[in-house]
Amino acid sequence: MENKGKLKAMFLIPSLIGVLIFMIPMKIGGSWTVIVKVIADWLKNDLIGYNNVAIVCLVILTVSALLALVAQAKPKFIMDNKILKDCFACSPVWAIVRVIGCLCVWITYLYGEDFMGMASNATLIHMIAGADEGELAYDLIIGLVFVFLVASFLLPLLLDFGLLEYVGALLTKFMRPVFKVPGRAAVDCITSWIGDGTLGVMLTCNQYEGGYYNAKEASIIATLFSAVSITFSLVVLDEVGLTHMFGVYYLLICFVGIICAILCSRIWPLSKKPETYLVEGNAMPDTLPEGYKTSGEYGMDLALKRVAQHKGVGEFFGNGLKNCMSMWFGVLPTVMAVGTIALVIADYTPVFEWLGLPFYPLLQLLGVPEAKAAAGTMVVGFTDMFTPAILIAGCEDAMTRFIVAVISITQVLFLDEVGGLIISSKLPVNLGELFVIFLERTIISILIVVPIAHLLF
Repeated sequence: MENKGKLKAMFLIPSLIGVLIFMIPMKIGGSWTVIVKVIADWLKNDLIGYNNVAIVCLVILTVSALLALVAQAKPKFIMDNKILKDCFACSPVWAIVRVIGCLCVWITYLYGEDFMGMASNATLIHMIAGADEGELAYDLIIGLVFVFLVASFLLPLLLDFGLLEYVGALLTKFMRPVFKVPGRAAVDCITSWIGDGTLGVMLTCNQYEGGYYNAKEASIIATLFSAVSITFSLVVLDEVGLTHMFGVYYLLICFVGIICAILCSRIWPLSKKPETYLVEGNAMPDTLPEGYKTSGEYGMDLALKRVAQHKGVGEFFGNGLKNCMSMWFGVLPTVMAVGTIALVIADYTPVFEWLGLPFYPLLQLLGVPEAKAAAGTMVVGFTDMFTPAILIAGCEDAMTRFIVAVISITQVLFLDEVGGLIISSKLPVNLGELFVIFLERTIISILIVVPIAHLLF
């Protein structure tokens, strides 16, 4: 009993701390946030300083590109080291993406300093490093550096002490029939919704690589549950001048997000993903095994078994280091490359405006007052979540601004953050599939949001 009591304490204390850090919203400085973001922002702005973090990003992306190129020759010092191999041994295509990310971050940094007058002499450099392209992507990765650092070392509080096993056993009867995923996915969902979508993707990647989710489950969770935080939703609504409607606005976002998750998990491409595991034997059963009277009893038993397997502080920090290096050297360059290229295409070509044209008849049919202006924002959200709000802010009709503000949040899969993280990870979702899921979410959102907007306005 004493041993069991000790195991329960080892389950409860770290798990409760993890829930507090990642999943409990609190108001600090007038804004709602979570503790992990507060710690990351303090490190970035107060302890290290923004400019120094910018240089750290230069170093990270440069090392990533150089060692990814070196790794193409499969040198022994990389291939024989598990962490280095996981971080830098990638396909030639991804090595090129890392090089592009490195070039983009250097061009943006040097352009910002107006290095040798390059700003006035090179159109391509101006396009890459402009305030709406490279600088936006650069600002994003500067913010992500310490989010990844803090989250990597604190995520084991949620992962390694039985919380997911316990929650999984309790909620499988709900999550499996409704969303086609295990009960433990509820933790990913809440972490994304309350905290930040990037944290949810990190958690999902970890669970997929550990064999707790199969390919289909991981794809569904990453693309359908990686929501935008409450704080940023408020920023978008403020941009379109409708802050007074935040209550109904966020309730509508939650409702649409749930419907998108229910429907998109049942249609292509997610419905056709294979149910295969990277690591066999770690997935929980969907039914209560013999010998257990309740799901709570089964969940507690699983949680205590997980705690008993933990190897102490060394394993805790070892997992954190591995997670952090994987995110820094693998994800940040992709976010910089994909985000910058996508924003250049959005700002300097009519590609996304053309792609938005098919939405015009639908929006017009549904009675959206300025359907053409709204249609022009529908696909550009694939590049960046804030751009649709900027484009529609000058629209005179409040209902149109409200519709775009909601849909820009429920689309979720923007390339300069969550989308970039997904395609740069080991999750089995490619760029084409990501775009299809984005379009599916957009259409479902339109069909739900517009009729409700007619009732509100």
